[in-house]
Amino acid sequence: MLIDTHCHLYYEDLKNDIYNVINRASDLGVNKFICVSTNLNDAEECIELAKNFEPIWATAGIHPHDAKSAPIKFENKLKSLLNNKKIVAVGEIGLDYFRGLTDQKIQKKYFRKQLEIAAEMDLPIVFHNREADEDIISILSDFPGLKGVAHCFSSTIETAEKLIELGFLISFSGNLTFKNSKLPEVASKISLSNLLVETDSPYLSPTPFRGKPNEPARVRYVAEKLADINNCTLEEVAKRTSENAIKLFKIV
Repeated sequence: MLIDTHCHLYYEDLKNDIYNVINRASDLGVNKFICVSTNLNDAEECIELAKNFEPIWATAGIHPHDAKSAPIKFENKLKSLLNNKKIVAVGEIGLDYFRGLTDQKIQKKYFRKQLEIAAEMDLPIVFHNREADEDIISILSDFPGLKGVAHCFSSTIETAEKLIELGFLISFSGNLTFKNSKLPEVASKISLSNLLVETDSPYLSPTPFRGKPNEPARVRYVAEKLADINNCTLEEVAKRTSENAIKLFKIV
């Protein structure tokens, strides 16, 4: 069994074909899905999908790109969403200094506020980090005991090791499979006990589908790449990463 720990199933092409999306994933051994929101409206769609489909779970949170247009007083609405029984994490939250769609001060403000809520509600976080390593590590260090995952990891082994020391898991997506990617070298130095796999659907389709819309079934290709890197079987990667996901998100 594989778990796609990060997919955006509320995107129209996926949502409108959700029965086939789930069936194609099942055919490749992918049996559970974490539908990750990027704003509060998305979170409601994630919850609706999770209510209607048993193998789908949901998150609620405000992405750094969406922080610029987020309600100033969002806390009560977010907490209400997080109380849903199919919600398993606060996310997608974090910092993105690469695209710079939201002022960094605003990004950090919303990131901290959501970390406070996650700590208060004893929920793990799903966080985005793009060219913001130093601030991510600094801010997360202020929340000892908080758990979660660095989604779609694309940084250095040094950053990965610091995040693992803080108690976070590392998740790889299709970019692990890209030609000339430096991520396989990073992945080779991280124990499977600290890893998750994901698609980030509909983005980041793995090789040989790069450039095409992604879907959860293709998390298998990420897992196969990890198996190759670790010189182990696909079954071992599936077992270890699924155990990690089940433990982190408390899904059954």
